[in-house]
Amino acid sequence: QVRLVESGGGLVQPGGSLRLSCAASGSVFSINTMAWFRQAPGKQRESVAIITRGSSIYYADSVKGRFTISGDIAEKTIYPQMNSLKPEDTAVYYCNLRAGLRLDVWGQGTLVTVST
Repeated sequence: QVRLVESGGGLVQPGGSLRLSCAASGSVFSINTMAWFRQAPGKQRESVAIITRGSSIYYADSVKGRFTISGDIAEKTIYPQMNSLKPEDTAVYYCNLRAGLRLDVWGQGTLVTVST
């Protein structure tokens, strides 16, 4: 069974930085994408950054220029570096892995709070 373990969330002041990490355990083949999503209170879950098997990376417009995702799908680990954080970045951040035709795995989520 594939599990995703996230870490790195916490409280940070506006303008600060945080680095999250996501590591997948268990056997998994043909990973198509690994990604980070977030869900703010009262809002729908939204995509933040996606890295594909071909190493293409896509960012939400709201985080372009501030967030950078690195890592290696082959190693089943990804690390979003979040800079210039804003209060509107406050959310629970979830790691996601999709593989094969139907495998869709979510992590437990890690809370990021941007506040003074």
